[in-house]
Amino acid sequence: MLAAMPRREVGQGRAVAGWWAEVVERERLVGPWPWPVQEVSARRDGLRVETAVGSVTSVDDTGRTRWTQRCAGRPNAVHLSGDRVLVTTDSLEYTAWGILGPALLLDLADGRLIAELRGERGAARGGGRFLLGLEGYDCFDTWEYDRDGNRTDAWRSYGHYVVGTGVRVVEADRIRPTKGRVVRLLPGGVVQPGPPLSDPQPPEPLVLSDGTILVLDGTRLQAVDRGLSSRALVELDGVATDFGPLTMRSLRRTGERVMVRVGEPLPDEPTQFTIHTWTVALRRLPTTI
Repeated sequence: MLAAMPRREVGQGRAVAGWWAEVVERERLVGPWPWPVQEVSARRDGLRVETAVGSVTSVDDTGRTRWTQRCAGRPNAVHLSGDRVLVTTDSLEYTAWGILGPALLLDLADGRLIAELRGERGAARGGGRFLLGLEGYDCFDTWEYDRDGNRTDAWRSYGHYVVGTGVRVVEADRIRPTKGRVVRLLPGGVVQPGPPLSDPQPPEPLVLSDGTILVLDGTRLQAVDRGLSSRALVELDGVATDFGPLTMRSLRRTGERVMVRVGEPLPDEPTQFTIHTWTVALRRLPTTI
């Protein structure tokens, strides 16, 4: 059971890249980390791709199973692009790559296996193309694959992918001191560097309506625009600035509010955390000419 110790904290408002932000509430809890409940599935055009341990299934709107493809692992993400499906998995047994399982490229129409690839994190691009990335054992790489499973490009970068008019990456290298940045991937393996990061394991960023991304970098919530210009929106206090390897962090947006969470494990009980939550008011500024 969570033990609540709330306090209200109003921060200084800041504006950057057309956005204004201010901490309007702060809360501190002690308890287990609130893992989000997520279905490993995807939906498009009346079809739903569902997963279970050892299988991937396509179901239509009537509930009829279109196809089932077996897999030797536990699916953790599904990505759709054109007529292709990319499913990344965790292995059921510990291997030299930890729990990394195969990444399966499937035909959306019939579930046929197009290619078995290797990667930890994926993202969909257009026309049946996908990004697939891997970090560890000298790997810090992202590859692009076409609809037939052929590698078409490669970059020395890895992290959270933000796909829009191009591809930006909030890098995560798990190295202290980190060399991570927010970068843009350009054709021909070119990595355009953006603002440096201080946290080697930033959480998944939030994408705002104008393409600006919100990045939690340590105790700083910063905005990075499409051109990779950045500035801190909010500085969070009351928590250690040097996050340990077991520190949890997350971002979640609801309407005009962003919830920032940082969980510090208790020294004598690693499954329990001191969970700091900041509620940040976010507002789009009017455009001036």
